[in-house]
Amino acid sequence: MTALGQRLRRREDARLLTGEGCFLDDIPSPPGCLHAVFIRSPHAHARILGIDTAAALALPGVAAVLTGEALARLVAPLRMAPPIDGLRPMEMPVLPSETARFVGDPVAMVLAEDPSLATDAAELVEVSWQPLAVVASMADAAAPGAVLVDPALPSNRVSHQAFASPGLDAAFAGAASIVTSRFAQHRQTHAPIEPRGVLAQWNPGRQHLTMRVGTQAPHPYRSALAGRLGLSEPQVTVESPEMGGGFGQKIIPLREDFCVAAAARLLRRPVRWRESRGENLMAALHAREETITTEAAIDEQGRILALRAGMEADFGAWSFFPANYMARVVALILPGPYRIRDYGYDVTVWLTNKCPSGPMRAPMAITAWVMEGTMDAIARQCRLDPLEVRRRNSLGPQDLPWITATGEHYTALSPRATLDAAAAALGYENWRAQPPRPGMLRGIGLCSVVESTTYGSAFYKAAGIAGSGHEVASLRIEPSGAIIAACGLMGSGQGYETTLAQAVASGLGVEAGQVTMQLGHTDIAPYGMGSRGSRGAAAGGGVLRLAGLALRLKLLELAAHLLNLNSADGLEMRAGQVIRRVAEGELETGLSLAALARIAHLDPLRLPPGMAPGLHHIEAFDPPAMTYSNSTHACVVEIDTETGALTILRHVIAEDAGTLINPMIVEGQTHGATAMGLSGAIMEHAAYGPDGQMLAGSFMDYAMARAGDLPCFEVSHHPTPAIGIPAGIKGMAEGGTMGGIGAVMNAVNDALAGVGVYLPAQPATPDRIWAALQHRTTS
Repeated sequence: MTALGQRLRRREDARLLTGEGCFLDDIPSPPGCLHAVFIRSPHAHARILGIDTAAALALPGVAAVLTGEALARLVAPLRMAPPIDGLRPMEMPVLPSETARFVGDPVAMVLAEDPSLATDAAELVEVSWQPLAVVASMADAAAPGAVLVDPALPSNRVSHQAFASPGLDAAFAGAASIVTSRFAQHRQTHAPIEPRGVLAQWNPGRQHLTMRVGTQAPHPYRSALAGRLGLSEPQVTVESPEMGGGFGQKIIPLREDFCVAAAARLLRRPVRWRESRGENLMAALHAREETITTEAAIDEQGRILALRAGMEADFGAWSFFPANYMARVVALILPGPYRIRDYGYDVTVWLTNKCPSGPMRAPMAITAWVMEGTMDAIARQCRLDPLEVRRRNSLGPQDLPWITATGEHYTALSPRATLDAAAAALGYENWRAQPPRPGMLRGIGLCSVVESTTYGSAFYKAAGIAGSGHEVASLRIEPSGAIIAACGLMGSGQGYETTLAQAVASGLGVEAGQVTMQLGHTDIAPYGMGSRGSRGAAAGGGVLRLAGLALRLKLLELAAHLLNLNSADGLEMRAGQVIRRVAEGELETGLSLAALARIAHLDPLRLPPGMAPGLHHIEAFDPPAMTYSNSTHACVVEIDTETGALTILRHVIAEDAGTLINPMIVEGQTHGATAMGLSGAIMEHAAYGPDGQMLAGSFMDYAMARAGDLPCFEVSHHPTPAIGIPAGIKGMAEGGTMGGIGAVMNAVNDALAGVGVYLPAQPATPDRIWAALQHRTTS
């Protein structure tokens, strides 16, 4: 039996569920360790007139107070200026020394011998502020004469790109009608169960920095850190302990990481910092604040002839990533699984006095809701069933391969199959036929998703963004037969130690339990691009499978030599044993992987001519420009007309994630992603007031779904192997977020449509639903 497709329990759970895991806070503080606390701006926009540190420094046990001016001599600024038309360059100091740009912007750092002392000392640091006018919304940013968030730019519009296919205008001119829809997604944040933290140690003798930090991408993190600190990469080791969630927030080093590293180097003492929950909600990274308007040109049967989309995104105050990065992917894939030949978009990204934006699980999450909400709008205008409109427009097997208007290649998708499967599993027709309970509104939401899972180097090249999409794996077999694999990924709950071992085992021909995975250490794993998007399975699993296949070939060639065969044809490695296929069936050879490993390492004179001793292989794999998976979500909701309370009655998911490494883990990832999407759509909101003050700085105000708020998820698999990826793996870790958002919002609006109400903006909280119902009543 191949290791791929087995429903193996996650091996890492044994330690994580029994309290035996090692997270950052489980690592004891080294002798002489200092603790960092940051002083942050209470203003959304204010000039820093001065920082008085005398009272804080007078406290016994306070080692230093470092300001932006002092740290600027230790850490180079971050310049974000990829050569992209319409994107304006930005530069960010490690800490601002002139102007704070959002509530929570760090402006100084206290270092003391214990955390409580550091907190007390931070209270004594006096910052003189001159409040400035605030840009609290995209409307504020675009207003004539608006104050500049970044005075180095001519306006608050940091990015603008537009595209139109050649036949777009003609298609609109020939349309039977135009359907216009508006969608607004609100600001959210990642809220990992473990906030950020770091422990930095500088070795003066070796001139070497060790960073223990939960990061999704250890090698790119190391490169960024070394570059801005003026160190070479061999001078920096990044070691990631267990990580309590990341969701995109822990990919790159943020400003606090640089400050802690610089302080450890400057003071020649270990320094550690643990972010508070309030800091995480207020000042780590935010995401998702976007509005999109679509215009669909349709014929008399509700078929889409062409689509236009206008998008505006709120990027916050500083640029940790290219400002067009997330918006570009949204615009690129927005047409989704539909037969749309002509398409155009206009995308504007604004700076505001809010926490900066970054990728959050499914940065393109809004796309599925927008496209599927547009489908529902077409159905309402044409008086057609929403499922039928989707069927008329959906790509089918006969349409593939399909090249989208933006040049994306769909080769191995099954959107029509997952649409029909989800509708059947839900019992769509039965729900449509049943009247709602008295006092209730009921709605059905459908959402078909095309998820961009794995970005190859060709994507980054075409986008003008520095970086690569390849992954590298190291696989070695010790003389005892022990198998050790490593790659540049780092897990934060995905079950990598299990699934990646299965990928190795499938290539090598052994049981997954025989493989030890080593992740998260830059001195052990070869340089890799890390865990982001849904690339872990396709890029990480793919390259590890290739490494396994390469070493299996060497092992079988050695076995053929020992068996006096002319070639390895007819030999297999199965469960660590060499099997020979013959006309009569199969024969045991008596050769095991362990025996072959012993010879390869310790008896090299028995190797065939030209074969190098040892069993160690380095493999690199660069996926195609883009790999896609797809799924369809279908849910039924009920709304109490008296209170606006929303209940999700059913939620089914039909997914095509290609070849499944481990169906159990795929289902778990799908459950988690869907829960995140639903929670964001119906509860979460990183809200700001018109004065730029953060209104959701604790879990008292930033609501997240609990288990009781969510339904049981019913998942079915409909795999179509990917083309161009080893074993046909696709990945699927973000599609649930996209589908959850779209399905529940479409279900809410399907319910509200019965009383003439439409909710164009998330979150669909009871008070917002109730207010929409009252507006309908009063008007």
